[in-house]
Amino acid sequence: MPAPKTFHVKSFGCQMNVYDGERMAELMTADGLTLADANAADLVVLNTCHIREKATEKVYSDIGRLRKHARQHGREPMIAVAGCVAQAEGAEIIARAKVDVVVGPQAYHTLPALVRQAAAGAPALDTDLLALTKFDQLPTRRRVGPSAFLTVQEGCDKFCTYCVVPYTRGAEVSRAFDAIVEEARALVDAGAREITLLGQNVNAWADGTRGLHDLIRTLDRLPGLHRIRYTTSHPNDLTQGLIDAHRDVESLMPFLHLPVQAGSDRVLRAMNRSHTRDSYLRLLDRIRAARPDIALSGDFIVGFPGETEAEFAETLSLVDAVGYAQAFSFKYSPRPGTPAATMADQVAPEVMDDRLQRLQTALNRDQQGFNAATLGRSCTVLIERRGKLPGQMLGKSPWLQSVHLLTDAQVGDLVEVELVQAGPNSLSGLERISQAA
Repeated sequence: MPAPKTFHVKSFGCQMNVYDGERMAELMTADGLTLADANAADLVVLNTCHIREKATEKVYSDIGRLRKHARQHGREPMIAVAGCVAQAEGAEIIARAKVDVVVGPQAYHTLPALVRQAAAGAPALDTDLLALTKFDQLPTRRRVGPSAFLTVQEGCDKFCTYCVVPYTRGAEVSRAFDAIVEEARALVDAGAREITLLGQNVNAWADGTRGLHDLIRTLDRLPGLHRIRYTTSHPNDLTQGLIDAHRDVESLMPFLHLPVQAGSDRVLRAMNRSHTRDSYLRLLDRIRAARPDIALSGDFIVGFPGETEAEFAETLSLVDAVGYAQAFSFKYSPRPGTPAATMADQVAPEVMDDRLQRLQTALNRDQQGFNAATLGRSCTVLIERRGKLPGQMLGKSPWLQSVHLLTDAQVGDLVEVELVQAGPNSLSGLERISQAA
């Protein structure tokens, strides 16, 4: 197979996969390849997610569709499978799907070498879990959008009984403080006005005696960096230092994604979540006391094995008590190799469907209520892209709401607006003053 000259990276799943996909693209560009459309590229990288049920089968389906389209046009692209499915399946993907490259999420810095190996005729595989090795070998970031992701922590030691992350991303590891600050500075130099710090359990980040709140306070002093966010957090690692940072650090946006998963203590114990309903609610009280305008987001799983209707009702009552500005909700999905997959009393699919619909009705109600409550507020919107209408631009409020407005401002500008109209998923803003510095 000839060495590829063009490439395309298609990422699925979480923000960390988006970050990894961007970094893989930078690696291939630094190796001399040119970005192209998926249907025209010589190399297609499928950067996969393994969280949901049938993730592996979806990968094989994507490979089949990709090959069918290519052959209809007389092409035979090189195919690489990256990400968590690659880590979980390894050599099985090469054997079953005859792909050229398989690389795990902690080894993608070797992608250029693996591609050259495959071009020489040998299927290439790397699923090493030495997570911190890759960051030292990634190219400096030269150009990014106004909002950029920055991975600071990987892996998870919590071993929730439904989750594959400890098996596909490995143990919790934290990047070095100085390396993170250096990459953040490079992101700002490359155009970022906002940085979101990423980790499977981001608030477990530590370097010696320094915690995530220390890192945030340091990044707050970077010239040109106007906004800081972080995700995803575990309730047990949300420290008082981090709560205080929400009170003190102006650039730390008033938004917190803090997954709870369920409202029943028995279900939480079965999930191995290590927090209770009450401890979670008391933690939210402390956060709101420090930052009263904070917007809260969460994750929920319905239909966990053994969940009763009464226990699901406890989840609904927790939603009522919190009033989430945003949330993600899913039906329980058994993942091979996790303890929950073999638990008794698996909930029937039709019961899960009904519960998910009822939960999402409540979550959508609260999201619309939060959006409506922000009407009349003045806030700064970071412009991220152009809208569909002439003169329309789209951006994000401090509370991570999508806001569209008519303005002469450009992508990357910070604009003071009044929020004047609210929909279920976005708001309209009216520019109040000229763009911020």
